[in-house]
Amino acid sequence: MSPRTRIRSDLAFPFRVDRRGRSAHADQDEHVRDLIEQLLFTSPGERVMRPDFGCGLLDLVFTPNSPELASALELSVQAALQRWLGDLIEVAALDVVSEENVVRVYLSYAVRTTGSRRDDVFEGRAEA
Repeated sequence: MSPRTRIRSDLAFPFRVDRRGRSAHADQDEHVRDLIEQLLFTSPGERVMRPDFGCGLLDLVFTPNSPELASALELSVQAALQRWLGDLIEVAALDVVSEENVVRVYLSYAVRTTGSRRDDVFEGRAEA
């Protein structure tokens, strides 16, 4: 493999050390998944330099479930994905489910740079 055909890799999220004692890395598809997870479970205002970044899904875990809340959640998640990651992914399907102290996001998407299609489930739990 020549230096020009090197496979791109980024730091893994959450940050961890690999078995060699170095910073763990993720390939492009894994890195995009990590970015989606960060966006979904970061609360707006949590990042100092980007106060409008995030969806704040975990803030809504204990909110009474209703069809209106589910629709609002899906719209806000769709808007955040488009705004922050629209250049990296194309969303095919999205479903947000909130039950008791867990929020699950079922997401089907395509990674634009690799063309791969992915079906992932992102789960966040609130600390009681």
